[in-house]
Amino acid sequence: MIFGVVADIHGNFEAMHAAMARHTDVPFWLCVGDLASRAGAYPEPIAPLYWIKGNNDNFDAIESYVNGTLHTPNLHYIPNGTATRIGDLVVAGLGGTYAPSVYETPAASLPRGSGRRAKPGELPKDDRRRHFVREEVQACLRLGHADVLLTHEAARPLLVEPEGAPPGSRRLFVGKRPINEVLAGLRPRLHLCGHHHRFAAITAEGVPSVCVDRISRSYLLVDRDTFEWQKVDQVL
Repeated sequence: MIFGVVADIHGNFEAMHAAMARHTDVPFWLCVGDLASRAGAYPEPIAPLYWIKGNNDNFDAIESYVNGTLHTPNLHYIPNGTATRIGDLVVAGLGGTYAPSVYETPAASLPRGSGRRAKPGELPKDDRRRHFVREEVQACLRLGHADVLLTHEAARPLLVEPEGAPPGSRRLFVGKRPINEVLAGLRPRLHLCGHHHRFAAITAEGVPSVCVDRISRSYLLVDRDTFEWQKVDQVL
C-alpha cells in the first residue's frame, strides 16, 4: 500500500486536489501543517487527509475540530502529543513551531491572537497557539510507539537554501532540538516535516527524516511496508 504526504498547502487546495486526483489508488494522505488559507478556510479533501497544525493555521477552527463542534468530510486533525491509527499504521503528531519564550507554558494557556497585526480578512499573526510546548513533547514521548511522526518543525541537522535565493546560495542550518528528542524517544520508522518550503532528506537520531516541499512544487508517495518514499514533482 502507498500513502501520500503533502506540506504547506497555504490554501492552495487546487494543487492538493490535483495530487490526490492523480493518485486515485492512494487510500489516504498526511499533511505536516499550514493547511489553511490566509482567511482561515479549510478544504473538503477528495481523499482522507490526516493533518497536524502548522504556524499558519486557523487555531479557533482547530479547537472546534478537537472539541467536536466542527466536522469536515475526509479531514482528520491529529492533536499534539497524540497518535492516530490509520488501519494498522500509527501516526503521531507534534504540530506548530518552537518558541523558547512560550515553551514552558501549558498548551491550554497559550495566548490567542489579538488581530492587531492582521490584514483585513486574514488570520492574526500573533496567535501563540501556533507553537508547541514542553508538555506536548513529553506527551509524544509517553506514546511509546509510532510508525510515522509528523512535525511541522524539522529536526537537526537540516540545511536548506532560503526560499527565493538563487541556486548555490549559502544554506541555512535549521531544525529544533525538541524534535530530535521526540525522534530519539519514539523511534518511528519515518519522520515527516515541512515549514521551510524546501525539500531535504537527512537521518536524525537514526530515523529517516524528510522535509517535504510546499504543495505547489512537490509531494511524497510512501510505501507502507518498507517506508521507502518517492518525491513527485507537481504538475498543474
